[in-house]
Amino acid sequence: MKSIKVQKLSVEKFAKYGSFAALIHPEAETTGPKDASIVFYRDMVQQELFGSNPSFSTCRMKPRPLVIDAGEYHNHTCEVSMPLNGDALVWVAPADCSKSVPMDKIEVFYVPCGTLLSIRPGVWHHAAFALDKKPLDVMIVLPERAYVNDCVCLAVPKAEQRKIQL
Repeated sequence: MKSIKVQKLSVEKFAKYGSFAALIHPEAETTGPKDASIVFYRDMVQQELFGSNPSFSTCRMKPRPLVIDAGEYHNHTCEVSMPLNGDALVWVAPADCSKSVPMDKIEVFYVPCGTLLSIRPGVWHHAAFALDKKPLDVMIVLPERAYVNDCVCLAVPKAEQRKIQL
């Protein structure tokens, strides 16, 4: 019987078949500094779906206070996320027409590692919270460049911020 030798995965060797990215230990471009509390490794892998190109990205959250101090939503797309290396806390609030995060409508959910979420268009949310004392990597799936052309992100004034209670 003939044999086939296993080879190390590399961009050069795999390019003719597709693309890949290390979502748990990313080495990709970010939308901000790599030493920030929340780091978004953008557009790491694309999947073509008849004209729409979802991008698979990693968002790394360092442990931080359980305080909701910012919110975002996307008008035209769902955001899919999945904690890859730990459990997470995720907050959401219903889609509405307000010009500020609807703080009194927020709900917070415990999301076990490996659980895939799909957040509908317009639903308020923001980066997950790590529950351990180590950084949490979360896979994010959005259309390519949605963080630039379909993302409304607002800071929450200090007096209106909410602390998450475990």
